[in-house]
Amino acid sequence: MEFYKFNKSSGKKISKFDSDFIMSRILQTDKPANIGCIHLEENGVVGYHQAVTPQLLLVVSGEGSVRGEMDEYFYVGVGDAVFWNKGEWHETKSESGMTAIVIESEALEPASFMQKK
Repeated sequence: MEFYKFNKSSGKKISKFDSDFIMSRILQTDKPANIGCIHLEENGVVGYHQAVTPQLLLVVSGEGSVRGEMDEYFYVGVGDAVFWNKGEWHETKSESGMTAIVIESEALEPASFMQKK
């Protein structure tokens, strides 16, 4: 399990085409990728299971906790990203609710674009 950030402070200012915004890069791939959004309600849980493929969890609202193969939970909040390798056991839960984008792809290499937390 690896932790990354994709918040505003980890991004880069974009001014091309008279733009004015911050972009935090996450992924560039030429292989298939599945992208979904999970909504954990209060006391919600994504049960303990093995990652079928490399997986990246991007917290966009709320907060929760994650664990890998050890029975130790780590806090995650808005702007945090958690990466699990294929076959790695993991679990995600939230007492107060959390929304996250999940990206699954054999091409995931978050260290190529994101800074470690």
